[in-house]
Amino acid sequence: MELQIRGVSKTYANGVQALKDVTLTIPAGMYGLLGPNGAGKSTLMRILATLQEADSGSATLGELDVLTQKDEVRKTLGYLPQEFGVYPKVTAESLLDHFAVLKGITARRTRTEAVEALLRKTNLWDVRKQKLGGYSGGMRQRFGVAVALLGDPALLIVDEPTAGLDPAERVRFLNLLSELGENSVVLLSTHIVDDVSELCTRMAIIDNGAILIEAEPLRAVEGLHGRIWRRVIARDALGPVEREYAVISTKLLAGRTVVRVYSDMPPGPGFEAVEPDLEDVYFTILTRRTRVEEPALSERTRVEG
Repeated sequence: MELQIRGVSKTYANGVQALKDVTLTIPAGMYGLLGPNGAGKSTLMRILATLQEADSGSATLGELDVLTQKDEVRKTLGYLPQEFGVYPKVTAESLLDHFAVLKGITARRTRTEAVEALLRKTNLWDVRKQKLGGYSGGMRQRFGVAVALLGDPALLIVDEPTAGLDPAERVRFLNLLSELGENSVVLLSTHIVDDVSELCTRMAIIDNGAILIEAEPLRAVEGLHGRIWRRVIARDALGPVEREYAVISTKLLAGRTVVRVYSDMPPGPGFEAVEPDLEDVYFTILTRRTRVEEPALSERTRVEG
């Protein structure tokens, strides 16, 4: 089964164009949608989850029209939004059983088996009698996955699932997600590059509502081989370096600044070649977009002024 998105656009009432002609083909397995906050990821997730209307375009999941056959899509959809509430005084087992009824699993024995299987899969079985108000952030996220997995969905959408998790919870959560993409389309929306690099066989980068690249993460990284350079500089030297070179990212290290630069040729003295990673792909794509847009903005400002 594939999720086909063609020409989806969305503009809000305040004039903000959240999505601009988004076209993607998302096969079964883990697929990463990577972009900064405010890029349009959550808008696209809500449209695909049948919670919001698109202005134009189409989306199909197999034979289902996602934008018009909403009731049918919801029967085969699992959705874990960026933020969701739980009843703090209810146990995980009781609330999951309640959601199973809402999902249409009405036979008691079938429901009991489904609830137990999902609590075990999400490693919550031993705390199933504990009230949700006492769960950690990672435990709540895993409970959200258990709810999303009710009914064995063909499409699972997870929006910024690891934001705010501590490192240990994040690892447990990512290990859980990695097991889910064998038979379903799993769409992971995030601004955390490592989430995509560790989980996804395909990805897209989105910014300002537009898809900038769609690729296999490993191939995208290979495409930067020999083009990423590193140099350690004093913090007060960053300005001149940014003016002279195509700096894609900076990090502080022991009071000094590590700059990474994109260049087809050795950029100059003091730079050393480094092996690229997916973070370099991400920042290179976003930086190129910024450099293309800035001259156009400057020219428009001169004309309008």
